[in-house]
Amino acid sequence: MANTKVAIIAANGSLFDAYKVFNVATAAAASDAEVGIFFTFEGLNLIHKEAHKNLPLPEGKEHFEEGFKQANVPSIEELVGIAQELNIKIIACQMTMDVMNLEKEAFIDGIEVGGAASFIEYAKDANITLSF
Repeated sequence: MANTKVAIIAANGSLFDAYKVFNVATAAAASDAEVGIFFTFEGLNLIHKEAHKNLPLPEGKEHFEEGFKQANVPSIEELVGIAQELNIKIIACQMTMDVMNLEKEAFIDGIEVGGAASFIEYAKDANITLSF
């Protein structure tokens, strides 16, 4: 997938959303694609230093927690680390941070902070665009 560019918007904050975002992003990056993720609204929880360690499961889906363990699925914390190792561009939405009164220090290391225009600039020539 060399020369492939993937742009992802992460706007939701459950455990399922985190797995969707980070599984697709890390799979693409591991296949030599350039990957950037724009985290906005509840999606910011996926890269928040504390929140990403305790993401909620959708109501009624609590039984999945045991399934994740039995299938040896990496934790979100591990997937975030893998994403960082694979040089995935992580952009936190400035507007959402301002609205929620959050500072860059509340998030994992190595993120960029930018507005929608920053993400559009990144995504304008993407081969694949996704939203979760």
